[in-house]
Amino acid sequence: MNGVQEQGLQAFVALARAQASTDQPAALYQALDKVLAQAIGHTLFTILRYDDATNESARIYSNMPAAYPTAAKKPLSGGNWTDIVLTRGETFIGKTPDDLRAVFADHELIASLGCESVLNVPVRWKGRTLASLNLLHTRAWYRDDHVPIAQSLAQYALPTLLDEA
Repeated sequence: MNGVQEQGLQAFVALARAQASTDQPAALYQALDKVLAQAIGHTLFTILRYDDATNESARIYSNMPAAYPTAAKKPLSGGNWTDIVLTRGETFIGKTPDDLRAVFADHELIASLGCESVLNVPVRWKGRTLASLNLLHTRAWYRDDHVPIAQSLAQYALPTLLDEA
């Protein structure tokens, strides 16, 4: 087994162990944070849960709680991003500050953290988006080849999302 294969195996072992932990959902969200940082990279990582019945979202995890605390529900704004990620269940990549400005009202706060690109990955169950994993990093960081890795890792959040439903 080469180094890349070994690293991949270690990531899946870490996620499986985190899922087995009694400290849920914190253990799993922290493991996802670490594995995604190693496999793809990010500066800011958050998880947003969506409630399609009320058209609201709530941040349930943040690796930067001072800037992006977990919070009460807030209404979704709609638009192209909502259609792509929430309705169609597709991954969204924004590569520049202009891309972020077009879809995020808090683009100035994002930029102040040194983040200029985004990878939003839906977590899906039975054709519905329950949440999104949101990775933000430096300009043009995220590429199309990150998508299948991020989609596969995002699904590890599913048990905690179903448990909280």
